[in-house]
Order: sequence, then C-alpha cells, then structure tokens
Amino acid sequence: MADERKEIISATDVHLFYGRNEALKGITMDFRENEITALIGPSGCGKSTFLRTLNRMNDLIPSVTITGTVMLHDKNIYAPSTDTVALRKEVGMVFQQPNPFPFSIYDNVIYGLRLAGVRDRRILDEAVETSLRQAAIWDTVKDKLSESALSLSGGQQQRVCIARVLAVKPDVILLDEPTSALDPISSGQIENMLLELKDEYTIILVTHNMQQASRISDRTAFFLQGDLIEYADTRTIFLNPKEKETEDYISGRFG
Repeated sequence: MADERKEIISATDVHLFYGRNEALKGITMDFRENEITALIGPSGCGKSTFLRTLNRMNDLIPSVTITGTVMLHDKNIYAPSTDTVALRKEVGMVFQQPNPFPFSIYDNVIYGLRLAGVRDRRILDEAVETSLRQAAIWDTVKDKLSESALSLSGGQQQRVCIARVLAVKPDVILLDEPTSALDPISSGQIENMLLELKDEYTIILVTHNMQQASRISDRTAFFLQGDLIEYADTRTIFLNPKEKETEDYISGRFG
C-alpha cells in the first residue's frame, strides 16, 4: 500500500557547490505524502545541506551554486518564476535550536499568516488553537497566549516553532535535527507529535540520532561525503542494508 502513495517532492541529480567545493554530488530521491523520511549520516555528509535545497534556503548563502531539479507537485522549484516566499509556505522549516521570535506565543504562531495579509481575528484565533493543538502544546499554553514565547522551556519553544510552521498549512515539513537541543522527555514528545502529524503532512527529518530514525521514519536515506549511499524503507536500512558503508555506519564503526 505504501508504495502507492503519491510523490510530493522529487529531486533529480542535485549538485551543490560552495564556491568550488562540491557538497552534494548528484542526489536523486523522492518523498511521498504522509511519510516520515529520515536523512542520516555523519556530520558534514550533506544531509542538512540537501534538506535546505528542498525549500531553497541555500539561496541565502552567497557562494552557492545548485544544479539539477527539485519538483514539488510537478513544478520545478528552481525555475526562475518560483516565488520563494510562497515556496517556503508550502515547504516549512523547523531548525535545530528552537527559534521563537521575541513576541507573545499568539503572535509567534500567526507570524506567517500576518505576513500573508490575514487580518481576520476569528481566522487567526482558529489557526492559533488548531496549530498549537497539532503541535501538542495547546493545553499547556492556552491560558498564556499573550506571554512571551521566550518564557517557555526549550521543548515547548520548539513545539511553538512547529505550530508556527503548521499555521500556514504547508504540504511538507522539513526538520533539521529538531530534538538535538532537547532533553529525552521533550524529544520523545516531539517524536510522538511527528507520528501524528504524518497523517496530514509529508515530513523530512535530518537526525544524528539513529534510534530516532528507526523509531519514527518510514524511509531512511544514508548520506556520506555528499553522496546518497542508500535509500530504502527504514527496516531495510537498519536490518538489511545493501551497502557496506551503510552497515558500517549503522553498526557504529564510524560516524
């Protein structure tokens, strides 16, 4: 059944250079709706760089050159006509360190909607409640929406950041090591939340935590030195990898 899921994003022969240094060496892979895909590999292997090609975050780095295609719903996101603001609404991003704005919890969540010109208080109120519920933090913060998001714990801040992404109703959520700065309990809560969110979203997760990848992802991709070494369903990657480098990394021989 899983194989019949529709592709949302398809990357073909993506190369990325920082100046003359080739950081991604022809990556081809696709991502399907309602799945969690984990990108794993040692530090500096290209997994976060690749993640940022999926919503053109690397465009913000002056020395970067990118070739290849990334199709989102059959449109090439690197076409000159692409509106990157609209793209980043469709493909939202959550970073490693929680990065709430120094505003109230309410204003953090509606930030993207305000940018899009939404002013109707009823719509904003609804979006705040819906996204904070989806991010599994509504019951904790519903009575202090006017308080600063910076007053929350790290795990709570990260969930507010996830709610901020959810409020604009993206199709895809990119997460770059979203639990690495958090304690185990907060990490577990975010993992459970992601498992629930995949019913509605396509989720792509960079993680250095292999237990996390094996627990929550449907498919796993192993990167090494800018190459995609192996990409398969998570069970295969962890129990029966085809490539020796994958097996060596999974078993802790390097990394």
